Amino acid sequence: MLVAFVILALVGTTLSRLYSQSLRNAGSAEEWSRAVLVAEGQLAAAASVVPLKEGSNAGSADDGRIQWTTRVEPYVAPNTSPDLLNASAQLPSTLLRVSVDVSFPGDSGAPRSIALSTVKLVRKELK
Repeated sequence: MLVAFVILALVGTTLSRLYSQSLRNAGSAEEWSRAVLVAEGQLAAAASVVPLKEGSNAGSADDGRIQWTTRVEPYVAPNTSPDLLNASAQLPSTLLRVSVDVSFPGDSGAPRSIALSTVKLVRKELK
């Protein structure tokens, strides 16, 4: 009878630890999901501005727990030759990179971050 109670206590302790770990994981997944939703929302909002102009913007969400920064800057593809850059300067359109960096506190208090970006084709302003 005593052996059965010891085994039951060990199984109960193990199940309790597994349950608490799964609750921690669910909380962490919820934080990541909120941060991704904020990042996607800010990226969509920044990319939909007409006319899209270079610059940056910052803010927070979820009572200040999630901090975000958006940036709009010229996009130059990696390994682009100077000749191609000069030729593209003559075109009526240009590429702008819209990026969002989101930071939020992790389980241990250490900061975590997510970065999303997209490239938009925009018409150059006439001078």
